[in-house]
Amino acid sequence: MPGYELIGKEELDEIKEIFNNGGILFRHGFDNLRGNTYKVKEFEKKFSQEIPSNHCLAVTSGTAALRVALSALELQPDDEIITQAFTFVATVEAIIESRARPVCANIDNTLNLCPQDFRNRITNKTKAVIVVHMLGVPARLDEIKSICDEHNITLIEDTAWGCGGSFQNIKLGTYGDIGTFSFDFAKTITTGEGGMISFKDEVLFKKAAAWHDHGHENNPMVPRWEDTRSSSGFNYRMMELQGAVGLAQLKKLSFVVDAQRKNRDLIVNELKTIKKIVFREIPKDSFDTADALVFFVDSNSVAKKCRDSLLKIGISTKILPEAYTWHFAGTWNHMKELSDSHNNDLINDLKKSHEILSRSVAIPINVKMDAGMEKEIFKAISTVII
Repeated sequence: MPGYELIGKEELDEIKEIFNNGGILFRHGFDNLRGNTYKVKEFEKKFSQEIPSNHCLAVTSGTAALRVALSALELQPDDEIITQAFTFVATVEAIIESRARPVCANIDNTLNLCPQDFRNRITNKTKAVIVVHMLGVPARLDEIKSICDEHNITLIEDTAWGCGGSFQNIKLGTYGDIGTFSFDFAKTITTGEGGMISFKDEVLFKKAAAWHDHGHENNPMVPRWEDTRSSSGFNYRMMELQGAVGLAQLKKLSFVVDAQRKNRDLIVNELKTIKKIVFREIPKDSFDTADALVFFVDSNSVAKKCRDSLLKIGISTKILPEAYTWHFAGTWNHMKELSDSHNNDLINDLKKSHEILSRSVAIPINVKMDAGMEKEIFKAISTVII
C-alpha cells in the first residue's frame, strides 16, 4: 500500500515539465503547443518495458482497466465471466457493466481463485475468467491457465495489488491474455487514480484503445477531428498529470516491492514462533509484492481480538477481518445479476470462502516501518493467541 509514502520532488518535477512546455493536460493533439511533452504515452511506453509487454494502455482507474479490457472481448448478454469470491466489488461491477453474467468461484488458502472450483463453475457460456492476485500474492496461474486453454477461455489477471510481482519468472499481468493494474492512492505505485492494461494480442489492444476513447482509432493519416472509427466507446482516457506522476512512481517500483518484502519478512520471523497461527499459502515459484501479511487463526472472534490488539499499538489491519464484506462476494446481495447467478444464495454457495476469510488477519506492510515495529506486532498478537 505504499505508493503515497514516497510522493515527493520527483513527481513534482514531472508535473512541472508539463507546465513548462505549454500546460497541455490532454493526452492527444495540441502538438504545436506542448513542446513534444506526452506524459501518458511515455508512461505507457516505460510501463511496457518494465513488465514487459508490447501493448499497454493507460486509463483512469483500475476499475476502468477491467471495463475496457472486457470491451475488447465483444461480449454478448448471455456470456459468463468467472471471478473469485475474494476481490474488490469493482471486479464484479466491471462484469455487470459489460452486460455479461458474473459468476464467483471459491478461493483456497492462497486467498485467490481455487482452480478446482473454477473448473466446476465453467459452462458452455463461459468466455473469460478474471483471477485476482489479492494483496500481492500470485494466484495458481499455471493450473488456471491450463484449464483456460482446455476450454478456450480468456485469462484476465486483475493485478491491482500485484504490480511488480511475478509467477514462474513471468511478471504478473502478462501471464494471461490480458492484465489490468490499479494506481489508486493505496496501491504499490500511485497516480492518485489511474490504471493500466496489458495485452498479448494486438487486435484486442487496438479494440480496447479505441473503445476507451469514444471509438477513436487515432488514425495517423488524418487529424483527430476527422478520425476514423468502427465502434462506439466511452471516455476512460488518462490525463497528462496522472501520466507524469506515474512516470516518477514507476522508477520507485522495485524499491517499493523490495522494501515491503524485507519488512514483511521481519514480521514473519517474529510471528512464526506463535504456533497457533498459520500463514497464508504462497504458490511455488511466486514472487509476491508483500502488500499485506495474512495469517489464519481459529475463529472470527480471535481474528477480531487480533485487530483490537493491533489498534492499541497504532496499527490497523487491512480488509481482514474488519472490511471483508466489501471484498467478499458472499455478501453482495445488492448485485442482482450476481445473486441470480448463485440461485439467490451467495453466502451458502461461497461458504468455503466465507470460512477462510472469517478467520483471517491481514497486516498492511509499508515501505517506511519504524525500527522494532515487528516486535511490537509480535507482542500485540501473542497477548491474544496464547
